[in-house]
Amino acid sequence: MFDLFSRLTRRRTSKDVAKERLKLVLIHDRANVSPQFLEMVKGEIIKVIQHYMEIDEDALDIQITKTESEDGEGIVPALVASIPIRGVKNSGK
Repeated sequence: MFDLFSRLTRRRTSKDVAKERLKLVLIHDRANVSPQFLEMVKGEIIKVIQHYMEIDEDALDIQITKTESEDGEGIVPALVASIPIRGVKNSGK
């Protein structure tokens, strides 16, 4: 439990940030996705979700990462989104 807490509260050094950015660049290259394309996808996701929910766009994080394929045969790109929800809009029901 303490280990999890210490990981969540520790400060990220510039080395850690640079390392994470490099990983993301490599993943984007391998997935053959440009940063502009990812921004376009992010914009479309925001538009759709905002029809149903109020979200915190400033804290929204969308990335392409790697995950194991469903058949377990290899690693494939995956779109991962963390979208903080401020509230759900009235559905009219």
